[in-house]
Amino acid sequence: MESSSAASGGSTRREATRQKLYEAAVTLIAEQGFSATTVDEIAERAGVAKGTVYYNFASKSVLFEELLRHGVGLLTASLREAAERTEREGGGKVDALDAMIRAGLVFIDRYPAFTQLYVAELWRTNRTWQSTLMVVRQQAVAVVEDVLRDGVAAGEFSEEIDISLTASALVGMVLVAALDWKSFQAERSLDDVHAALSRLLQGRVSGCR
Repeated sequence: MESSSAASGGSTRREATRQKLYEAAVTLIAEQGFSATTVDEIAERAGVAKGTVYYNFASKSVLFEELLRHGVGLLTASLREAAERTEREGGGKVDALDAMIRAGLVFIDRYPAFTQLYVAELWRTNRTWQSTLMVVRQQAVAVVEDVLRDGVAAGEFSEEIDISLTASALVGMVLVAALDWKSFQAERSLDDVHAALSRLLQGRVSGCR
C-alpha cells in the first residue's frame, strides 16, 4: 500500500511539473517563437531547474511535440464530452455540433496562447513534429466527423454532405472566429460569439437536410 501510494504521489508530482513546463513553453513560444525560446528560459518561467526540463523531455523539440499532443488532447476531450452530454440529454446532432462549438470556444478562451500557437503551426510544413501535428489534428476533427456521420444516418443531415470537409470547416470556423474575437473584438462575450456561430450552424448545416 505504501509503495503504491508513493508511486501515485510521484506520478502526480511529475504531471504537475510537466504541466508547469507546458504552460511556460507555450507562453514563451507564443511570445517570441520556437527558435528564439531557450530551455533556460522555459525552466526559469516554470520555476524549475534546467535539468528538470531534460528529466521530463529529451529536448526542446520533444517538449513542444508533447505540448501539442497535450493541448489538442484536451480540446478533443472537451469536444467529445460536449457531444456525449448532448446525447445523454436527448438532444439531436445539430445540438451536439452546437455544444461542440461552445466547448471549443471555452477551450480557446481558457488557452488562448496555445490556440494561437497551434493555428500558426498548422501553416508550417518543415517542422520535425509535423506528422504528430497532423495526427492530433485529425483526432479532434474525427470527433466532429462522428457526429456528422451519425446525423446523416439519422436523417438529420443530407447524404450529400462531405463529412470530412464539413468537419474540418467547422473546426476551422471555431478556431479562426475565436482568434479574431480574442485579437480584435475582445469586448464581445463568449455567449455573443457562440450565438453568432450557432446561427451560422443552424442556417447552413442544419439547413442541408
